[in-house]
Amino acid sequence: HPATAVPYDWRRRDSSNTIAEFEEIVNSRYSESELKDGYAPFCKHIFVENDFTDARVNVLPITKENEHLLRSKYEARNDKELPVLSRYFQRELVETESSPLPVAKYLDLILYSREQINKENSAMDNDERNVETAPWGIVSIKAQDADRESPMTPITAMRNALGKEEGGSGIPLERESYMEAYEYWKDHATVS
Repeated sequence: HPATAVPYDWRRRDSSNTIAEFEEIVNSRYSESELKDGYAPFCKHIFVENDFTDARVNVLPITKENEHLLRSKYEARNDKELPVLSRYFQRELVETESSPLPVAKYLDLILYSREQINKENSAMDNDERNVETAPWGIVSIKAQDADRESPMTPITAMRNALGKEEGGSGIPLERESYMEAYEYWKDHATVS
């Protein structure tokens, strides 16, 4: 799935773990009873304790001390999506060797049903990716300190509402959820 993202630093610094080993660890911790509902029926979350990676938190509060470090850019996750404006902290500006971002306590594994992944792949003319058979696929991994879902960024909700052909999921925008996301993200930004 084109949105699959494994954190760049998911491995322990002293390890040569592979993505296959990551999947093996995650699969060993998977239990259907642990699935948490996401923003749509095809979306679920699994929260796993981050005791096997060095993945760092990737969201920071915006403060008077760091707001001058905020950046923005138009970006798309692939060449078939519409670019959208995003706001972020550039990692090199907020993390130093002497002051690294904290290692996340949890990984939020965001899953989509195989059916949804195949629909989105087909809408983006990526049918050749429809070879997996597992009932769920990881579409995103968020390194964080909470064992619950954090609000989706408002721009992600908008992109999803655009539809599968533009890189979204086709789920309409829900004003209440959008405003909850706005309340959180007006004071936070991702680190990339």
